[in-house]
Amino acid sequence: MQTSIRDILKRKGDETVSVASTASVLEAVRLMASQNVGAVLVIDAGRLVGILSERDCARNLILEDKSAKDTPVEELMTSEVLVVSPTHTVEQCMFLMTENRVRHLPVLEDGQLIGIVSIGDVVNALVSQKQFVIEQLESYITGRS
Repeated sequence: MQTSIRDILKRKGDETVSVASTASVLEAVRLMASQNVGAVLVIDAGRLVGILSERDCARNLILEDKSAKDTPVEELMTSEVLVVSPTHTVEQCMFLMTENRVRHLPVLEDGQLIGIVSIGDVVNALVSQKQFVIEQLESYITGRS
């Protein structure tokens, strides 16, 4: 049984947290804190143009000695966003996240943003998947149904 990204979105919902590229980094960080998320999508005119993570803020603001209040999101965001489709499996996403050292993957279907998955979502799905297999094997071995 392989879990797809669509399965994850059905469980967690399709809500995304986003800001405009012109928003200040301070606004974005406040939004991340209030929503308890580690990244915000950057949306301009209904189009995904980037992603801004807590890591981007921590590293780039401090290293470049910038002010969160005066720096627009577009200066720190990652503009080449790695995305997945709802048909991707959790294994495929784990591979992409590991290979590219990212923790969030926006989900697009027919060019439209339909959600986002985090490393936590993917790990939880993988653990659930493995637990199901273990239970099935235990049931088979012990003869319980």
